[in-house]
Formats: sequence, structure tokens, C-alpha cells
Amino acid sequence: MRGMIAGEAAEREDLLAAAVVEAVQGTSAYAGSIFLRSRDHRSIVLAATCGVPPSLLGGWHLIAVSSRIPVAVAYESGRTVHLANAEETMRRYPQLAMALPYAFGSCSVPVRAGRETFGALAIVWAASPGSEGLSKAQRRHLRTVADRLGNGLAALRARTGDPVECAPGTVPVETPAPSAAAVRVGLFDWNLDSGIFSVDDALCEIFGLDPDAFDGRAETLASCLHPGDRAAFRACVREAVGEGRITARRMRVRDRSDGGERYRTIDLWGRVSEADDARARTHLVGAVVEAQAGSAAVAAVERLQDGLFSLAPDGRVTYANHSSLKLLDVSADEVMGRFLWDVLPWLSDPSVEYRHRSAMISQTPSSFLVSRSPDQWFFFSLHPQADGVTGRVVPTARPPSAVAASAPPPTAEPVTTPARLGVMYHVLQLGSALTEAVTTSQVCEVVSDQLLPAFGGQQMAIYVVRNKTMHLLHHTGHHEEFLDWLHGVPLHARLPGTETLTSGAPLFIESQQDLAQGYPGIPTGQVSSWVYLPLIASDRPIGTCVLGFDEIRHFTGKDRGVLTALAGLIAQALERARLYDSEFAVAHGLQQALLPHRLPAVPGIRAVARYLPATSGMDIGGDWYDVIPTDSGACLVIGDVEGHSIAAAATMAQLRSAVRAFAAVSHTPGEVMAGVNRTLIDLDCNLLASCCYIHVEPRSAHAYAVTAGHPAPLFRRPDGTTDALGLEAGPLLGVDRASAYTQTRIVLPPGSVLALYTDGLVEKPGTDIDVGIDRLRASLAHARAGSLDELADRLLRNARGSSYRADDIALLLTEHGSGHGTSVT
Repeated sequence: MRGMIAGEAAEREDLLAAAVVEAVQGTSAYAGSIFLRSRDHRSIVLAATCGVPPSLLGGWHLIAVSSRIPVAVAYESGRTVHLANAEETMRRYPQLAMALPYAFGSCSVPVRAGRETFGALAIVWAASPGSEGLSKAQRRHLRTVADRLGNGLAALRARTGDPVECAPGTVPVETPAPSAAAVRVGLFDWNLDSGIFSVDDALCEIFGLDPDAFDGRAETLASCLHPGDRAAFRACVREAVGEGRITARRMRVRDRSDGGERYRTIDLWGRVSEADDARARTHLVGAVVEAQAGSAAVAAVERLQDGLFSLAPDGRVTYANHSSLKLLDVSADEVMGRFLWDVLPWLSDPSVEYRHRSAMISQTPSSFLVSRSPDQWFFFSLHPQADGVTGRVVPTARPPSAVAASAPPPTAEPVTTPARLGVMYHVLQLGSALTEAVTTSQVCEVVSDQLLPAFGGQQMAIYVVRNKTMHLLHHTGHHEEFLDWLHGVPLHARLPGTETLTSGAPLFIESQQDLAQGYPGIPTGQVSSWVYLPLIASDRPIGTCVLGFDEIRHFTGKDRGVLTALAGLIAQALERARLYDSEFAVAHGLQQALLPHRLPAVPGIRAVARYLPATSGMDIGGDWYDVIPTDSGACLVIGDVEGHSIAAAATMAQLRSAVRAFAAVSHTPGEVMAGVNRTLIDLDCNLLASCCYIHVEPRSAHAYAVTAGHPAPLFRRPDGTTDALGLEAGPLLGVDRASAYTQTRIVLPPGSVLALYTDGLVEKPGTDIDVGIDRLRASLAHARAGSLDELADRLLRNARGSSYRADDIALLLTEHGSGHGTSVT
């Protein structure tokens, strides 16, 4: 089972990788990305990239569907969003232009199959002012790729049941940008008994041989070598026969490209397998590597006095020549695989990271000045390609603007240093996301998702005030003991978490020494720097938000100003969410009181029920379920009054009572439904309702069902085959006083299961309800459960895992001919 799941995931990843590469290669783009919808359909999640690492996308790993971001608009609207250049981006999507103020164009298209939208595909290209962007043919190509991907995902889901949705923490599939090969590698298999070489085309190309004409002889290969190296080659032969391996040997092979006598350097390796197989021990396999261009380039770069270095697309150092290491005063071990701005404090100004990001996204060179001390200045230039950045650093004279200043700035340019992209984006995104967060848990998740990445923190805790003491509301990070000592302390205690709240002033503590000096005896743990933000709303202390940093962090004036401003946003959102939580608890309690607390025991029928309230609002819904005992068996009822309000809940309670009243006088199912319809019209509440009513007779193994505009129940036979009941659909309740409802006879063999549900379980925004019903049918057919309770939980698994439910969900399951028992949750 585990292998099957891994195979399905790999197949999906292959679909995504192939689509994003084809989208980039078929247009003038240098990078592309694919987003798929989240499980709650509120967001789209980054699922695949090509040519740009996910880290370069800043905060765009999870985008709210409602965001005014082109890729989200393409997903939500189903239309192509083509932005030819930066000017058009600024005009149509100013929020995107503020967060990514670079010269680029983009095109976003929906990924869909039929009427169902799975996500969106976006590409990016370097665009000069006034450029016209993609041609019609390129846009058509992009839509074709997206449609092919959508159909592929739909087919995969239908075949394997693998969901299309992505969890927020999904690791995206990454495909690097293509780059020129620095080395050529040829492979060979040498039969030591016969002396025959089996080689690939690459090895023939290195030796200048025709693959179709090569005779497999060692002498033929030796004839391609420099005469002075042929003895070494023969020594390799003897070593291979005697020792079963070839140690690394460097040789020269003739370059026949211009008919001259030039030679290129190759390296030769090989060894015999150590397997027990006798045949394997007679074969020496190895490789010929031609890295002359790469090694010659490195040698040339190392001779330069200028500092040269190479950065991966995400900004990590992949190479630095000796001069650059000397100028920067670091060793290769210190910088390789790391960000320069993380290793060197004097390069930690946010504008340095901004310059790299600007060069990569706009694909245009960038340059800047940096001072390491009042008298040391360096000129940096960055030259980007899709596969990375080549950098140059040279010492330079102190600029005149710095001479006049009393203290030199960390960067000196004739232009104002831009704000850090991550901070800008997260400020915009935090404000937007907080307006959508409803509950306190959602507010805390938004804050941790946005604030920690924006400022590079590793820990976050939010404490709230209850009865004048501090109580932990939320914590994220890998130090479980982070600020444990603050929980339960009184508000008047002299501690940083309480003093910042009583004074209203944020605290920025940059080192453990600073903390010990201001607050002796406070545990520091493994954290090196802290930010304590007071959360105050309407002049009332709400709580304290604390950020922790594993390494010492120096907070700039800009950092302090932004964090102080964000504290006010967080406090307002948290206060609003706490009010919502309390009112929702009251509403939910009232709603639960209107539903049955326990289902009755009926011989021959086992029944369980589940109810999940909506999470998108605090109003009460009108979904209900019931099991009503009768002399001959039981009546199963499920219904849904339109809307979410006190009126809907009150109407639901009255309809539930009406159904019980009509069932008590032994009316047929059709008569019960007609009577309930007249009752709803007499209530004059201007609300409509749907309902399904089934009278079950266990002794005869039959049932009689009617439906009033409600989804037909699902019926699972003892052999596992599952279908929707073919009931004659009657009109909704409350439409016409004269409405009639025709009953359908059902055979219920022992072991069969009926599933009655409301549309909140199967209806998703942007998806046809029939798709949701079929998905529920497949889940019911294939679910393996030891009990009816477990089966109900399995059917609700995805709904329970979603933090966003636009509608209430009611589910009533019954198993027939298998004893009796009840459960309700």
C-alpha cells in the first residue's frame, strides 16, 4: 500500500514537472510555476516550479483565492491573465507590483478539466518597458499545456483516487533552469576476457570516433591518444586485468574538429564489480570525463585580481575565486552553500538580498556599493541568467556622498535603498490575511505563517490576558520550552512579556547579555534575540506576541517600525476573533440543543450520525437529522433549511417536530412530506427547505423513501457496490402548497448501508455537485471500517481536516439486518 501511494505521488509529480517545463520552453519565459487548490479551496498552493527556486518567490507559497494576484485571479475566474510588462502590472495589479517592483511580464492560465478548476499555471519573462508580451500562439500553447495537465490530474484521480488538492506545507517539485554542460562524460563496459569495449555515443564523441564504426578494440581507442600517453593507457589495461580497477588517470585525446594536432585532456576511471556473479567480475565498468573547458575556466578565473563568484538561483554561493575570498576576508568553507548576506554582517543589509532577487526576477544586471568600514568600500555587480548569477566584487574609492556624511551608510548608491521584498510582501499579505482570519486559531496561524518568514524568526508565541494573568494561546517553533515561564504569571510581574503590555512599548532584545542585564535570572534557553510586541486594542491589553531568533539579530529602525505597526493589526484581529469564538460557542451550543442527543435503539437497524457546523460564519445553520421509531421499524430523516440564521435554526426545529408529528399517526412517506410542506408554508417564514424521508421495515427488509429537492441517499450493498438511490425527486418544501411526493420501494438485504447527508458534505465552490457526490460514493464503496462509527469518521475525514467549511454538514448512516446500536457525535 505504501509503495502504491508513493507511485501515485511520483506520477503526479511527473505530470507537474513535465507541464511546467513545457510551458517555459514553449514561450519566451525563463521561469514558471504551478499552483493547485488547497483542501478547503480557500487557497492555491505552490506545487511545482521551473527555472526559479521556491525561496525566490518570497511569500507566494500559499495564496488566498480572493487575493488580487494574477495567478489567483486566473484560478478563480477561469480566464487568462496576461501582463505584458511592469507598467501593465502596476496598472492592473498594484499590490503585485509593490511586492515585486521589477521589469518582468507574466501570464497566468487556469488548470482545469471540464468544468472543474484544479489550479493555475504561471510563467514569467524579462520585459523591457513597452514590450508586448506573449504572442497569441504562445498564449494558446500555454492554455494547451494547462488543459493537458488538468486532464492528466483528473485521469489520475479517477484511476487511483489520489486527490488533486495540496496541503499548505506541500514541498513543490523543482526543475532547475537548463544550463550549458561544463563537462562531458562517456561510459564504457570493458570485457576483460575478450578485450572488447562497449561504449556509449558520448565516449565516441570525446574520442572523435563514429559510434557506428567503432570496432570495440582497445587499440582503436589508444590510437586516438597523444603518443606520449599510449604507454599510460596500456598500463591502465594491465592494472584493470591484474587489480580489477583503474585509478584516476589523466590523458590527452586528439581533437579532430579542425584537422589539426590539438589535444584535449580527459580523466579515466573504472572498476570491476564486487558482486558474487562470475560474469560481473569479468566486466570493468567506468567513465571517461572531459572537463577541460570547466577546469580551464576555473584556472583562468583564479588568476584574476578581481573577485568573481557564482550564486545559485536562490542566492547560495556555488563558487568563489581566491581573490573574492581574500577581498571578503572569508574562507571557502564559510561561504560555500550559504548566502553571502547571512555569512558577512556588513552585507546583511536587506538591500543586498533585494539586489540579487531583482537581478534574477528581471534578468537584468544590478550593481551597488557597500562599505565594510569607514575606509573600505567595495563595488559589486551581478549578472544573471536563468540558472544563476555571476558576481564581481572589486575595491573602490569612498564615494563623495559618504565623505560628507557623519557616519557612512551600509550601502551608498544614488538611489534610495528599496525595502526588503520579504518584509514588504508579508506586511501586505498579513494585513490582507488577517481580514479573512475569523477564529483565534486562524489569526495565530496567519501571524506565524507571515511574520516569522518576513523577519527570519524561528519561534513565535502569543500570550493573552485572562483574569490579569498571562496564558499561552499559540506557540510555533522547534524549542518546546520557549517562554514556558511566562504562562500563568500575573500582569504586574516585572518580566519583558508583561512590561511591554503594561507600558504599551515594544521591546527589542538583541542578545542574551542584553536580556540578562535588563531582567536578571530569566531563562534564555537556545534563543539569542527576542521581540516582545504589545497587543493592545481599543486601549485594552489583549496580550503579547513574542518572536524568537536562534542567532543574534540586530533590528534596524525599519524593522522596529514595521513590527510596531503590525502589532496593532494583530491586536485588532485577535480581539475580533476572540469575540467571534465566544459568540460561535453560544450559537453552536444552541444548535446542538436542537439536534437529537442520542439516537433510539431500533431492532434490526444500527444507526450513527455526525454533525459539523460551518466555520465561515457565526450564524446557525438549518441542517438536521432524526431517527423516529415506529411500530414496524423506524423513519430516517435528513433535511436542510436554506440560509444560516436564527430563523433558519428555528424553522429547522419546527420542521423536525412536524415530521415527528406526521410520522406518529402512521402516515405514508409521501403523506408525511406533503404535510411538512404545508406546515412550512403556513409558518410564513419565506424560507425553503429540502428533506429526505425513509420508512424502514426491518422485518420485511424493505423501505419506502421520498425526497423533496434533497440529494438522494447512497446505498451500499453487502458486496460493496454503491449507488445513489433512484428516487423520484419532488419539489423543495415551501414552494407550492399542492406539491405531491411519490415514494419509492427499496430492498434492504442484510449488511446493506444507507448514507443520508446534506449538501455541505459534497458541494465545493467551483465544482459541480455531481463530482462531490460521486467522490462520496467512491469513498463509501471502498472504505474499510470495523464499525459504523469508524465508517462515518472516514467519510468525514476531509471535512474534519478543513479549517474552512462554508456550509453545515449532517450525515446519518444506517446498517440493516445486523443487530442494533446507536451513536451520535
